[in-house]
Parts: sequence; C-alpha cells; structure tokens
Amino acid sequence: MDNQLTTKSLFSQEKVKAKFQEMLGKRATAFITSVLQIVAANKLLSKADPMSVYQAAAVAATLDLPLNNNLGFAYIIPYGTKGTDDQGRDTTIYVAQFQMGYKGFIQLAQRSGQVRKLYATEIYEGQVISANPLTGYEFDFAKKTSDAVVGYAARLELLNGFESILYMTTDELKKHGARFSQTYRK
Repeated sequence: MDNQLTTKSLFSQEKVKAKFQEMLGKRATAFITSVLQIVAANKLLSKADPMSVYQAAAVAATLDLPLNNNLGFAYIIPYGTKGTDDQGRDTTIYVAQFQMGYKGFIQLAQRSGQVRKLYATEIYEGQVISANPLTGYEFDFAKKTSDAVVGYAARLELLNGFESILYMTTDELKKHGARFSQTYRK
C-alpha cells in the first residue's frame, strides 16, 4: 500500500469521482462526502487500506444503498488482520468491507418487485406452539406469558406464491453473532 495514499486523496481523484458519477449520477458528490465522513468518524476505518474503502463504497453505490450508520441500510466495517509493516514488525492491518444492514435487505427485496409481504417480529415466551424444522413453526401471539423475548421470526411471501418463515431463538442468534460478527464478539 502506498503510504501517501489516504482515503481522502483517493476519493479526490478524478477517475474515482467519475466512477461514482457513473454509478450514482448527481448524488455522487453527496455519497463520496458520506464515505469520507464515515471514515473520519471511525478510528479503525481511517487506518484501513483506502482501496478497500473504495471497493466497499463501490458495492454500496452499485446497490444504491446509502452509507449512513444511523440509517442501517449498509455499512463499511474495518476488519483487522495480523501482518507486518515496512520494517518487518508485527502489526494489525485494517481492511474495509461492505456490510449490508437488515434495512438494506428489505430495500432490495422491495425494489425487486417480487415481494408481496415481508414481516419480522419478536417472539415472546409462550407464543411458540410447535416447532418442526421440516414443516415450520406455529405461533399464537395471544399466548404471551411474559415480556421475555425467546426469539425472532420473519415471514416472506412472494408474488408467485412462495412463502417462507424463519425463526431463530435468542440462543441461536447469540451463537450466530459470536460466530460471524466481530462487533458482537466484543
């Protein structure tokens, strides 16, 4: 990595601006500004390889998802890996990666024009009536016995009639987070 290249200097290059202009039209300048603000506000992301920030931002631009941590559509996340610096010393090298938020998945589903209904909700203690991994889960929302959330369910129905329900217990979600989310582990 060229030590002189920063994310700000990379995104100031005309060819980079032109690429985002091609993807986003007149929204390109605002998008680039949001990327630079996100990088400036995150100490680890500011240490990330500028090209990896560019690549993550390009994925968000291609999907036309805003990069604003407050909105929850998409994120640029810095991941640290062990490496060596120019002097051969052990160090942490940061690489930025695109991460879609749940609102981004909803946005893309809506844009597909194939979704009839999409819901998600908490499942409270007492509401799980039956659990069959082959035929699905049955819930009775009137049978809530406490305010303890025991899981979350999502339901998708497409225009062609396909439907699917996903249910995960809070324990399953915690295991998933511990396995796949660096932020959750911390």
